[in-house]
Amino acid sequence: MTATPKTQPTIASAADVLDVAPVIPVVVVDEVEQAVPLARALVRGGIPIIELTLRSEAGLAAIEAVASQVEGIVVGAGTVLTPTQVQQIVDAGAQFLVTPGSPPHLLDAALGCGLPLLAGAGTLTEMLTLAEEGLLVQKFFPAEASGGRPYLSAVSGPCPQLRFCPTGGVTPQNASDWLALPNVGCVGGTWLTPKDAVAQGDWNQIERLARAASALAPA
Repeated sequence: MTATPKTQPTIASAADVLDVAPVIPVVVVDEVEQAVPLARALVRGGIPIIELTLRSEAGLAAIEAVASQVEGIVVGAGTVLTPTQVQQIVDAGAQFLVTPGSPPHLLDAALGCGLPLLAGAGTLTEMLTLAEEGLLVQKFFPAEASGGRPYLSAVSGPCPQLRFCPTGGVTPQNASDWLALPNVGCVGGTWLTPKDAVAQGDWNQIERLARAASALAPA
């Protein structure tokens, strides 16, 4: 695939990732052809960032397509599970990567690839282990199942230096409450790209959902 020139927001660190938009759309595409119009709809709606997951066979090619063809979007790779996938997403043009957890071999590969990393943590011990590696910006996952807002609020007491992107159980109804926490920079959510809208190519609906998400503010 031949890359086309485009302008993207500058992403030098995980902290930069958290500052792009209130919501990072967590997206699964089943067909590569869906990825580019979907990403363009997000940008039109004011959400210039996407986490394309490797949960489908189309994930890697979708990252490459969006990275090379969509103007003005930050492209991340999500559900990165193995060291082999780390190199693949670097080659595809991803600008950051997201892991659901942080086993040692995966963490070593992710830290060594040079891309900003949102490593997953669900407990205080996991959070402190990542902090020992210099990762002060993390993914809190699965957010609701791991104690929800009360848990993450309690973490801010002993660990005010840590910032998070909670993902897993975040909805349009509770996103503002999550964003109100002092240690939350943004949230991750799947609701911006409903499966039926993606399957039907209803990019106007995705643009409308993105526009609403871009206006989210702390409760």
